[in-house]
Amino acid sequence: MSSNKPYLVKAFYEWISDNDLTPYIMVDVNVYGVLVPMSYVSDGQIVLNIAASAVGSIALGDSSIEFSARFGGKLEHLTVPYGAIGAIYAKENGAGTSFAIEHPAEDEVEAIDEVVEKPKSPLSSVTSTGSETDTSNKPKNKSKPSLKIIK
Repeated sequence: MSSNKPYLVKAFYEWISDNDLTPYIMVDVNVYGVLVPMSYVSDGQIVLNIAASAVGSIALGDSSIEFSARFGGKLEHLTVPYGAIGAIYAKENGAGTSFAIEHPAEDEVEAIDEVVEKPKSPLSSVTSTGSETDTSNKPKNKSKPSLKIIK
């Protein structure tokens, strides 16, 4: 049988959100496939606010949660496999549940690597034929900008 963890995480996420509370997840970053900003990790864990109002385009998929969030003003794309989620709870009252951390089996890691492999770009570089007029490399003789008072 497949893991029930994705179903439970999704159910708790909806339940917490439906009650106008803020869903948080505790993530173990040592699980294969976790992509989070490592500068915010403490003791191998990170706690993330996954409320729809706090993240951009959250997708609770079959094998992982993917979303965008800002860290220190910089937009980051995060991927959290369900196996890495140690808890989901409401920030306001702590209602939620905890889970055992699940590391993927070696054959699952290989399957993930095959899916994640980036396809080769159909684009290639083009060399210049020399017929174009290129003025971008020439220095421009412009004066310094200045302001004029007009009455």
